[in-house]
Amino acid sequence: MLAALKAGETEYALAAGRSADLPSGGFHFVFVNHVTTNAFFTPTQSGAADACRLLGCSYTWTGSETSNVAEMTKAMQTAIAGKADGIAVAIIDKVAFDAPTNAAFAAGIPVVSYNADGSPTNKRLAYIGQDLFVSGQGMGARIVDLVGSGPVGLFIATPGTLNIQPRIDGAVAAIKASGKPITYSITATGALIGQELTSVESWWQGHQSVKGMFAVDQGSTQGIIQTVEKYGLRAKGVKDGGYDLPVPIIQGIKNGLCDFTIDQQPYLQGFYPVIQLYLYRISGGLVGAESMNTGIKFVTQANLAQYLKPSVYQGSSTTAYNLM
Repeated sequence: MLAALKAGETEYALAAGRSADLPSGGFHFVFVNHVTTNAFFTPTQSGAADACRLLGCSYTWTGSETSNVAEMTKAMQTAIAGKADGIAVAIIDKVAFDAPTNAAFAAGIPVVSYNADGSPTNKRLAYIGQDLFVSGQGMGARIVDLVGSGPVGLFIATPGTLNIQPRIDGAVAAIKASGKPITYSITATGALIGQELTSVESWWQGHQSVKGMFAVDQGSTQGIIQTVEKYGLRAKGVKDGGYDLPVPIIQGIKNGLCDFTIDQQPYLQGFYPVIQLYLYRISGGLVGAESMNTGIKFVTQANLAQYLKPSVYQGSSTTAYNLM
């Protein structure tokens, strides 16, 4: 089954992976996202689509383009009214998603979170995604090793949104815990990639003695790399890094413009919510809802080779599965 899936041969995967008695699906799931057009989630959508094809299900991708919580909760309400068979939502706010999650369960609709899990009171069944604070700590430790001392800039698209705020909190905690003479400033860059580049570039122009620039989201990371290239900052000894796997970031590492990026397995953040919601539905809640940490993997020039190949797993292809 896995070999067939990796080869993109869904019909063979279905034949190999499903017993005669396993229901062939028909469920429709709704993914509620906070930045629906962001390229980071291209592999997430591929993962959801692949799991749906394996199980004979379907999904809708909806939410907000700009981390607008009201738009996201409205999308959940629409999914409930439309009698979705399950909802996967990025919980980027501490309280706003509690009421629609409760309403979904009252209507018999299971809910899981993915990518962000920011509410301590939300009754979602499971979270599929990275441990965000721990990953931020890992980045902070890497910053300490790279910089050692001096001023650094930390960049975050939308402060307070709980898909990325815990990362920057973790990075700051690790820098402080190191005891090294590193100072930092935090800059909000915005939810749109063009805006993020402008914000990073403007910040650097006012902080040209900086020793490093690091970001906790994809768009800000791309903005850093573009700024580093434009102003020749590697020749000035500036270190930099961030998150996620789009082609501009991977190429930045290849070309010596970036020290690292962090892989949080976006494909799995689409694949496993479908699997878990499906199993929950067919078992009547007996199985299928278990939190999963999709992990933290530092991508550097030392392990870059597979990331240079087009693949569905990082969103550089929608058809290339087998990277062997």
